[in-house]
Amino acid sequence: MDVQRINPAPRWSDATIYNGLVHFVEVPEDTSTDIRDQARQIFALAEASLAQAGSDMSRILSVTIYITDRNNVAAFNDEWEAWLPAGCAPSRACLKVELLNPDMLVEIAFVAAKAGV
Repeated sequence: MDVQRINPAPRWSDATIYNGLVHFVEVPEDTSTDIRDQARQIFALAEASLAQAGSDMSRILSVTIYITDRNNVAAFNDEWEAWLPAGCAPSRACLKVELLNPDMLVEIAFVAAKAGV
């Protein structure tokens, strides 16, 4: 199987697809906002990445959530639960970290299955 890279750049690709699995990371574009808005930005970007890779929200298998402040977890979880389709919660890890951009409150790494695979 060939590795497919969507929009490869010198440091990363928007998504990498191999063996029917889509791997990608999303960060907020506007970091001047609160955790709720940054989460919603990431979710919108994730939906676009999933569509471009031939997948959708119901096919997300796992996520790793990097969050900078544990006090933001409850608000993030509210947005997360409102975004996910019922019955489609993936496996998930959530880590409190320090991100390189101090204004970025959350970053998410996704793994999803392509449709029809």
